Amino acid sequence: MPHAPFIIASFVVTGVGISWLVISSYLAMRRAEASADELRQQP
Repeated sequence: MPHAPFIIASFVVTGVGISWLVISSYLAMRRAEASADELRQQP
């Protein structure tokens, strides 16, 4: 049985996982920055 499909699948799974991590971290950062800006605007 060739190993190439399993290796390619592992790269795809890793790429999807890293992409999800980067996107979720970016969105969390944006939410935190927006929350901090709201706190600065309060008197």
